[in-house]
Amino acid sequence: MSTLTATADLRPTARSVVSARRMVGELLTAWVSPHDRQDVELLVTELVANVVDHAGAESVLTLEVSLSETWLRISVTDGSAIRPVVQELDHTAPRGRGMQIVEAIADRWGAEDHHGGKRVWLELHAPHI
Repeated sequence: MSTLTATADLRPTARSVVSARRMVGELLTAWVSPHDRQDVELLVTELVANVVDHAGAESVLTLEVSLSETWLRISVTDGSAIRPVVQELDHTAPRGRGMQIVEAIADRWGAEDHHGGKRVWLELHAPHI
């Protein structure tokens, strides 16, 4: 199997969170991916929502999805150079758990500089079938 890829440019708005989640779910189905669709949709939601919350409204976010036989990689790029951090769990805070979710579910994740902004990525290994 060769690597399958898809890319979409989106505005950092709440609608883009829903669009990104739907797009990735449909890709997993079309690509016959063995990955858990609900986990992947949750991870995409967290990555895109992080951009919506923290990047400027005038920027564009790019969602990239790649699938090979052994892994699924999802990344989001945006124009903000501020990297996400995993915050300590605060049961009284209404938000701030997104990167904890990413860290708990993804096999690997990270952030890197990208054209004056950043790329936040995660990888999921293919489950044994």
